[in-house]
Amino acid sequence: MNKSTLSITQHGAVRQILLDRPEALNALNGQMTDDLTDAFLEAQQDDQVKVVLLSGAGRAFWAGADLMEMGSGRAETRHTFQDLMMSLIEFSKPLLIAVNGVGVGIGATICGMADAVFMSDQARLRCPFSSLGLTAEACSTVTFSALMGHQRASWFLLSSEWMDANACVEAGLALEVIAHDDLLARAMEKAQQLAALPLSSLQTTKGLMKAPLKEALIEAMQRENKGLAALTGSPANREALSAFKEKRTANFNGL
Repeated sequence: MNKSTLSITQHGAVRQILLDRPEALNALNGQMTDDLTDAFLEAQQDDQVKVVLLSGAGRAFWAGADLMEMGSGRAETRHTFQDLMMSLIEFSKPLLIAVNGVGVGIGATICGMADAVFMSDQARLRCPFSSLGLTAEACSTVTFSALMGHQRASWFLLSSEWMDANACVEAGLALEVIAHDDLLARAMEKAQQLAALPLSSLQTTKGLMKAPLKEALIEAMQRENKGLAALTGSPANREALSAFKEKRTANFNGL
């Protein structure tokens, strides 16, 4: 069941998907985009799956986009980032996330698509879009405001500041902070609690909760993708990527 960038295991009716590029802090490259999209589509169709639990291998949860691949031009993929997002928007079963370490970019914004987020007491999140000369993604311009309120969401998306696990719970972005060594076991316990319930009820309730937001999520994704397309390769984005490769602070004077 494993894919080249994921480790996938079945625990009763719970499917655990582990992002498995620890050497790259689980950064999202083209292959992982394909693998994750396929994994969510397969879990959606598999009657043996009631709940998905997503986490990361190694010391990071998900270090955002692979900036080295971004800087050199993306490899050809079967699925786009929009395909991945649609697989999440359409995913009708409970999605639980165990944030085991740093979550950057998509590693933070994915939390807005989850039904429950559990965070290690060592974990923290960051949306570095402004510092990369880019803009928000993964429907976060809608989900974060809904979860955190406008001002907290705005500051988190605009400032590129870190938010630790306790602050994420206080803001409404996560449900619970768990001792690092107990995180996966506790999150699996919660996933199994849901998996013991009828799938029809889980799917109906999730569907009813998502219904008022579904069109807004799709429209947000489309707007964000246009914004990202317009800013990718811009002077500010080029300066940010150059600074990353050269291990220096980006200079946005005049940009």
